[in-house]
Amino acid sequence: MYQRIIDLIGKENFEKITTKKILLVGCGGVGSFAYTALIRSGFLNITVIDKDRVDLTNLNRQLIANLNTIGQNKVDIARKIASSINPKIVINNLNIFLNKDNINSLDKDYDYIIDACDTLNTKLELIKFANDNDIKIISAMGLGNRVHANNIKITTLDKTQNDPLARKLRKLVKDNHLNKKITVVFNESLPIKKEQVNSIITSPGIAGLLIVDYIINDIIEN
Repeated sequence: MYQRIIDLIGKENFEKITTKKILLVGCGGVGSFAYTALIRSGFLNITVIDKDRVDLTNLNRQLIANLNTIGQNKVDIARKIASSINPKIVINNLNIFLNKDNINSLDKDYDYIIDACDTLNTKLELIKFANDNDIKIISAMGLGNRVHANNIKITTLDKTQNDPLARKLRKLVKDNHLNKKITVVFNESLPIKKEQVNSIITSPGIAGLLIVDYIINDIIEN
């Protein structure tokens, strides 16, 4: 099933992809697109962490959401999706809310962490965990209340703008004396002012695909 990828990037580069161990935190709007892209790109060892169940409001943007999966644990659906595409994939699904009390129970040998969660403190803990264990991390910033997906970019945390979530995370990173050169994906568009966070599929979807594109190119180039 991966022959066209092999023909595109070469067998040696593809084999590099298959050996990488990925931690994905959050399987919602950004995470479900990243997860599906990982599976279809040849990654064979993925840990998925998410405590949520699929809700009716997820139908507009999350690849794991349909009328048959409402109410089910997102990590359980994620495992079924992987098995339906490539049964050889090793999926470790953890139905937990990741925080400072349990993060150190995770394996320390991941090659990449994809932070696709919504919780600011969890993002900070993931950055600390990545720094402490020399793991590459890419973190999704605020993708809600935005419609111009062409303004989504990958950069470092210190270069983000028009993003309230990134601004808060920058302060936490500074307060904790962490390296500010954290790779992130963000939308430089000004968010539409709303009382609640709303979303359409394009912004989180493209962000999730860009994350995996970034990882693939990082693997090929290093």
